[in-house]
Amino acid sequence: MSAELISILVLAVIFVVATTRSVNIGALAFAAAFGVGTLAAGFDAEKVFSGFPGDLFVVLVGVTYFFSIARANGTTDWLVHAGIRLVRGRVVLIPWVMFAVTGVLTAIGAVSPAAVAIIAPVAMGFAARYGIHPLLMGALVVHGAQAGGFSPISIYGTTVNSIVAREGLPGNEVALFAASLVVNVLIAGAVFVACGGMRLRGAREWDGDAGNGVAGEWPGGAGAGGAVPSGPGSASGPGPGSGSATGPGSGGTAAATRTRESTAVTGTASGYGPGAEPGTVRLNPARAATLTGLVLLVVAVLGFELDAGLTAIALAVVLAVIWPADSKEAVNGIAWPTVLLVCGMLTYVTVLEEMGTIEWAGEGVAAIGVPLVAALLFCYIGGFVSAFASSTGIIGALIPLVVPFLEKGEIGAVGMVAALSVSATVVDVSPFSTNGALVLASAEESGRDRLFRQLMIYGGVVTAAVPALVWLAMVVPGFG
Repeated sequence: MSAELISILVLAVIFVVATTRSVNIGALAFAAAFGVGTLAAGFDAEKVFSGFPGDLFVVLVGVTYFFSIARANGTTDWLVHAGIRLVRGRVVLIPWVMFAVTGVLTAIGAVSPAAVAIIAPVAMGFAARYGIHPLLMGALVVHGAQAGGFSPISIYGTTVNSIVAREGLPGNEVALFAASLVVNVLIAGAVFVACGGMRLRGAREWDGDAGNGVAGEWPGGAGAGGAVPSGPGSASGPGPGSGSATGPGSGGTAAATRTRESTAVTGTASGYGPGAEPGTVRLNPARAATLTGLVLLVVAVLGFELDAGLTAIALAVVLAVIWPADSKEAVNGIAWPTVLLVCGMLTYVTVLEEMGTIEWAGEGVAAIGVPLVAALLFCYIGGFVSAFASSTGIIGALIPLVVPFLEKGEIGAVGMVAALSVSATVVDVSPFSTNGALVLASAEESGRDRLFRQLMIYGGVVTAAVPALVWLAMVVPGFG
């Protein structure tokens, strides 16, 4: 068996083990880089680590460190509730607020699972509270994260653009961002209509009839002959906003009897939970400085082409020095598992490149003889594997694998990279992926089994349909 085939089989084993044993794929990739590099290729340790992506390491650490401080001082909460105030409490727009806020968070550098972890509990609390279909709310949170996920300063965006630049492929940062944004907006719109989002028109947050007007959309809710599941603000269980005596949906007078004092919350650093009224999150100096820092980060990276990671670390350090209490635990909030994942996978991919595996695999795909079929196959591989494993890891592994295929010039590189990237991330609604699992964990316990089945079916539909559609829209026009 050739060394190239061994390295490919080891790559497959990495994904299988990571999926079935819940082991960080980056740690497995480091071990594989060591084992394959030394035993199959005869590399020494220095050559194995020559591919360690130091630039991406700094980006990942820097932006997640900054974002961790933003979370600790309540800036992310302020962004959520600024969005709620912007739509003046219209329930029909709340899912889109969650979509937009999650998208903004990932676009400015938040790791997708981190953004979903922050927004999903708030979003699913609103879903239970106002009878919004839980699949609708969860899907819009995840698709929102992916919609902003390929901005030039995002984790996905910087990862893909760095790989494209490193491999010498023609790239287009704006086209990549726009492709993901448009696809996810269209899918979110379809889910919104399919899950009854339009029936939420006319209902308003803090309306005295909110507990009854839309409750019928929740399975087993008031419209179905039962009580609306109590949200985090009810007396039926602890959680943010537990100061209210009764939860929405417990009677027609629940919202009317709730006072501002009874909606005080203690569940987050900023003093906000789904049981609080919009406006309870104040724009204090720390949050104002953090928002200013976010603007400066965008301007520095896009306007002056400064390194995103180093800029983010510098801004985070300034905030940490001025407000040490807010940032005391921020280092623990750095997405170390994602850092390990990306760095490990790209180190292993470099070993594959040095061994000649990338060129060998590309020639094998090209031997299919039908470039469009090969391109479609790559998209489906990315989508299927990513539904059960890490999207970042799949992107890091597959883009280098298609380089020899793209160098032949028959398939447009920009469209192929965009299609592959979208295929590998849009499937994160699967309950087996990190984002899907976070949504499931944030849902009401009583409806969790049903939501799991819905997410599994929906994830299967997305995995089966979207790769073919993005291939048709992004790859086929650039053929020839």
